[in-house]
Amino acid sequence: MSGPGSGVDFTREGPELTRAIVLHVERKTNKAQNAWERTAAAKLEEAMGLADAIDLDIELALIAPLVSPRPATYLGSGKVDEIAAKVKDAEAELVVVNAQLSPIQQRNLETAWKCKVLDRTGLILEIFGRRAATREGALQVELAHLQYQRSRLVRSWTHLERQRGGFGFLGGPGESQLEADRRLIQERISKIEGELESVVKTRTLHRKGRERVPYPIVALVGYTNAGKSTLFNKLTNANVLAKDLLFATLDPTMRTINLPSARKVILSDTVGFISELPTTLIAAFRATLEEVLAADVILHVRDISHPETEAQAHDVYHVLGELGLSEERRGHIIEVWNKADLLDDAHRAGMLAKAERRADVALVSSLTGEGIDHLLDLVELRLARSSNLFEIVFEPSDGMGLAWAHQRGEVLDRQVDEKGRTTLTLRLDENAAGQAKAKFGRAIKAKK
Repeated sequence: MSGPGSGVDFTREGPELTRAIVLHVERKTNKAQNAWERTAAAKLEEAMGLADAIDLDIELALIAPLVSPRPATYLGSGKVDEIAAKVKDAEAELVVVNAQLSPIQQRNLETAWKCKVLDRTGLILEIFGRRAATREGALQVELAHLQYQRSRLVRSWTHLERQRGGFGFLGGPGESQLEADRRLIQERISKIEGELESVVKTRTLHRKGRERVPYPIVALVGYTNAGKSTLFNKLTNANVLAKDLLFATLDPTMRTINLPSARKVILSDTVGFISELPTTLIAAFRATLEEVLAADVILHVRDISHPETEAQAHDVYHVLGELGLSEERRGHIIEVWNKADLLDDAHRAGMLAKAERRADVALVSSLTGEGIDHLLDLVELRLARSSNLFEIVFEPSDGMGLAWAHQRGEVLDRQVDEKGRTTLTLRLDENAAGQAKAKFGRAIKAKK
């Protein structure tokens, strides 16, 4: 696969890899640093992890301080010349700039450094392009790629042909007219958006189907590589890919699990988040991520052993806010402090004491299973808090009422008396409870 607008083939056959320099640009500011803000070294380390995810051969990694960005090259002329010398010495073919570059800045830096340049958005798009396994995921990534490429003022189709074997309906390398490029990109974007519309409709139908089988939805969210997929596998005995990789999985996975009370819930794993997640990706994956907003309980999985865990948590809440998660819905979140097995004894004891003082936190190790039972208990309590038990008596002729109750509630018990009347004991959420009270009147009563 090639970088959007870069023309670099990152998947060469054989042992040879693309030689790269990773550059983190740190904006200088007079503001006091917040507790959740990352250090420049941590940002550089994350950028190197992203570069590793597409198998780049990192020759050099460095931090470039920046007072204010330059319109033409983003960096100052002195720093541009300095990096040019390092590119030449390292014989680098690619420079990864951990910042958002405009198309003009990217092109000017490529000219100055005589190599290809990939910014943070392009790098994350590269990773997503590799990880997408389903047709929906591939469409979402391709849409984000094309929206990004459209802004790059492409010069020809040569770089696009390299992506996933090229798009067969596009013009060849000989077509280099900018207007034709833009027209073809827009046509493809429109086609993909149409296909994704049908995906959205299908996903909505599936969601409505799950409402008819009223199992609560428990969604996993978290920073990439926080251990969501490992936790998902531990809870469901599934075999979802779980590796020490950024964005190891993209495509949502759902499984039914039993809580300690034997109550069934649907557990949903979603794509991991990251700081400065490109808006094109948030838009492209909105249909997938909206599953989180519809969840009854959200498990925010955190790598509690990571030195930047607070910053990562802040980024996750920021993305959830961009998706439209309201303050009220935040009350549905349980924080899962994962990777407790990586803490030393003193740190672990401190984290455990801190977690025990909160009703919305479970300290766990998805690898060893430590704390999983407590986590499931918290899920049970959170679901019980948002739903209530009711008893409804149905006359023999009220088949429609019975059907409604089975569709909207979780039936726990069913009794039929000698007159043919059916008494259901069922659990209803707040919305369904209000509808049931209006629908059945005196035939419904709350149970403790």
